Amino acid sequence: MKFRWLSLVTASALVLTVSCTRESATSNNTRVFQVKGTVIELKLDEKTVRIKHEEIPGYMPAMTMPFEVKDAKELDQLEAGDTVAFRMIVTDNDAWIDQVKKLNATANTNLPKTGPFRLVRDIEPLNIGDPLPDYRFTNQLGQAIHLHQFRGQALAITFVFTRCPYPTFCPLMSNNFREAQDKLLKTPNAPTNWHLLTISFDPEYDTPARLNAYSESYHCDPKRWSFLTGELIDITAMAEQVGMLFWREGEGAISHNLRTVVVDARGRVQKIFAENKWTSDDLAEEILKAAQTKP
Repeated sequence: MKFRWLSLVTASALVLTVSCTRESATSNNTRVFQVKGTVIELKLDEKTVRIKHEEIPGYMPAMTMPFEVKDAKELDQLEAGDTVAFRMIVTDNDAWIDQVKKLNATANTNLPKTGPFRLVRDIEPLNIGDPLPDYRFTNQLGQAIHLHQFRGQALAITFVFTRCPYPTFCPLMSNNFREAQDKLLKTPNAPTNWHLLTISFDPEYDTPARLNAYSESYHCDPKRWSFLTGELIDITAMAEQVGMLFWREGEGAISHNLRTVVVDARGRVQKIFAENKWTSDDLAEEILKAAQTKP
């Protein structure tokens, strides 16, 4: 088995350094945070800017993540390195930033070339049609799970960590899985050879007991939906094979992107959903198609 050393900073240079104040309260479960930071990369066509923020007291630890704006004009006249101030608005099911204002001089946007490292497997990326490798995990009930035991079933696999509060990231992945589970169970004459897998990339914190409590909050049917933890080296390898990256930036802070994978009944990759623009309808449709594939 080959191994390599992976920097926890990772190759993703899409960061924004941020300071913030405590939230101000509004009605209708909406929270507003005043934030300052430094732009590293803009994606104007997607109305997003990736952010490396400090701890937001009472809400979430420091992490790196893309933030959306409702109006692309919010990002006009900005470029990498600009220091900005903006509002972050969070509702039960959505989040975005606005009132983005340039403050002063351009900052240094270079990532450090040294830092903490971890050992990971030397793996090949998975493409559509590739067989899913066998990995070993532990589910929320404390039971050992091997991916090969699901051969003959369609699988949907996503990655979260339970401490993530941002509604359009990990909670959205879990909400979409819950909705897809419910839709599939209620679909007349639907195939029954399918299973959902949610893998935590925070195994030190996300013990089986914590995953079980988290799964119950999403009304998980354990016969259809498993929440998995395991060895970090296995979680990292599987995540990287589908383009999912995560790295620690402090105590309880994990920066990450998003990937969700559908595997057909033959055990081959059918679909990789990038980021968070897909819906539970999209997922349910792919699972139904994957379940009908002849093993």
